[in-house]
Amino acid sequence: MSNPTQTPAPAPLEPPTSWREAIPYLGPGFVLSAAIVGSGELIATTALGAEAGFTALWVILLSCVIKVALQLQFGRHAILTGETVMESFNKIPGPAAAGVSWPIWLWLAAQPLKVLQVGGIIGSLALLMNMVLPSLPVWIWCWGFAILVAVLVATNRYTTIERVALSLLGGFTALTLASVVSLQWTEYAISAADILSGLTFQLPAHTLLVVFGAFGLTGVGGDEVMQYPYWMLEKGYAAHAGARAADDPDWRRRARGWIRVMYADALLSMAAYTLVTAAFYLLGAAVLHAQGLTPEGTGVIRTLAEMYTNSLGAWAEGVFLFGAFTVLFSTLFSALAVWTRIFADAFSQLGWCDFRDTRSRRRAIVVLSWVFPLAWATVFLIYDAPVMMIVLGGVATSALLLLVVFAAIVFRRSENVAAIRPGRLYDTAFAISCTSIALFALFGLSRALGIL
Repeated sequence: MSNPTQTPAPAPLEPPTSWREAIPYLGPGFVLSAAIVGSGELIATTALGAEAGFTALWVILLSCVIKVALQLQFGRHAILTGETVMESFNKIPGPAAAGVSWPIWLWLAAQPLKVLQVGGIIGSLALLMNMVLPSLPVWIWCWGFAILVAVLVATNRYTTIERVALSLLGGFTALTLASVVSLQWTEYAISAADILSGLTFQLPAHTLLVVFGAFGLTGVGGDEVMQYPYWMLEKGYAAHAGARAADDPDWRRRARGWIRVMYADALLSMAAYTLVTAAFYLLGAAVLHAQGLTPEGTGVIRTLAEMYTNSLGAWAEGVFLFGAFTVLFSTLFSALAVWTRIFADAFSQLGWCDFRDTRSRRRAIVVLSWVFPLAWATVFLIYDAPVMMIVLGGVATSALLLLVVFAAIVFRRSENVAAIRPGRLYDTAFAISCTSIALFALFGLSRALGIL
């Protein structure tokens, strides 16, 4: 594997100048979508819809749209500097220990809850397969998926697997949208009044923890914002721009061009996952809430299947199980692929490896490819509560948004090349995004910790 963060590349590449030319360079945002849909959309979003009904629809839509400005800022910083996230974090002013700046230590402190979250995903996969083949117990499926995903990531077969997963994800998305439309011919039909009731900015008090977790998990959460630059760097956006040379008009032109490509990638993927997220939420609110059903415990997959069987008929259960498997496995695979990279980067700042060195980075990725899945499987078999594990991971993700907001502001203030600075519209959206996310995260944390 070549060094994806190497800047400059052997030769800078001129950015595409039309939509048709830009299409082959899109992708990092859609790779994130594969990770987002599994824990956020399929499970946390429908769980919120089941508990809150239509009233929290505004939270779901806001969570998808409001955070993209942070994603764009992290992406801009990666293109303009060629740095990885942890390299940039390590340059943020403030306290440091062992030569490592405080943002990295804070990020590391939140990771135990993130282990719970992905443990909930691998556990949901095991429960799903146990429904299909009950002759094999859940623990065998759990360890089996841990080993399978470890082998796939350790052998660096990401590109092929992810293309297949994204294709299958598209099919499941179509099924979900068809289910929402089909509800209109059932007793669970969604009315305009239902939709409007979800846009009144009200929340039932008993749903606040799930709301907070769902806000962190839907759309791009703190994790996804930090992960996006890794896929951008591997796609070559920063390398194509060439080595930073603020006085070079050619570099400034290329940097602006690749930033435009990044904007298109992020905004198109946002439109896609917002549509899917809304569809999952509406199914949960219309079908599960009406029946008083909540996805929880080991029955989460069977409960979720009712959203499809009640709208499309009993035949849809098999299709749902196949689609759910695709979504969850794609999420698990994407999560492991990026966890190995971001942790290797963090450990590089600690001096345990060298992320810029191809052999050292590859060695770290292989080791972590085995450590994480085994840890995820272990925590699921201990706690055996996939929905709560995923929601708790969402709480940690929401908390990390505070760190991401701070870092994004630092990155924005560090942009000192006048010719590449964004316009007033961008800065306005960025300010609204940072303010809204910070207020929501602080409020949610205080409620989650029982302060209010």
